[in-house]
Amino acid sequence: MDDASIVKESSDAEGSQYLTFKLGDEIYGISVDHVKEVNEFSNVYVIPRVPAFIKGVINLRGEVVPVIDLSQRLYGRPIEISKLTCIAVLELKDEDERVPIGIVIDAVKEVVEIRDDKIEATPEFSLNIRDDFVSGVGKVRDTFIVLLNVETVLNIHELSQIGGADEDRVRIAL
Repeated sequence: MDDASIVKESSDAEGSQYLTFKLGDEIYGISVDHVKEVNEFSNVYVIPRVPAFIKGVINLRGEVVPVIDLSQRLYGRPIEISKLTCIAVLELKDEDERVPIGIVIDAVKEVVEIRDDKIEATPEFSLNIRDDFVSGVGKVRDTFIVLLNVETVLNIHELSQIGGADEDRVRIAL
């Protein structure tokens, strides 16, 4: 994320900063409040008998961090790994603690500030993902950015109950 530029739309309106990234043909955004760091894709250790959306775990300076294939989670198809593929490490709140979770994304775009008045409610037409995964659609320089509700997409309790896999293995990964 250090390389990403920050684009700010000037106005007196309130706004928030989002890390934007590509996933397939779409551009998504996640509030920077959740983003801990972004790393290149490497050294993901596979865990047997977990749901397909759990890519594995990484060692992040001695901490074991589960890695979710965001394409698999949203669309049911695995991400295609390339030179630009990254792991964004997010921190989510689970009860009283902050839990790190990595997500595999196609490529980081930039950090942008989106004014509240430039964010529309989730459109009625299908984005091909669950409605509760999207908190809105932002517009920056003629580009639409699907803003993800990471608390729902990466809900730890829901993820640990999906897939019919060995629940203890899923909980270990998460």
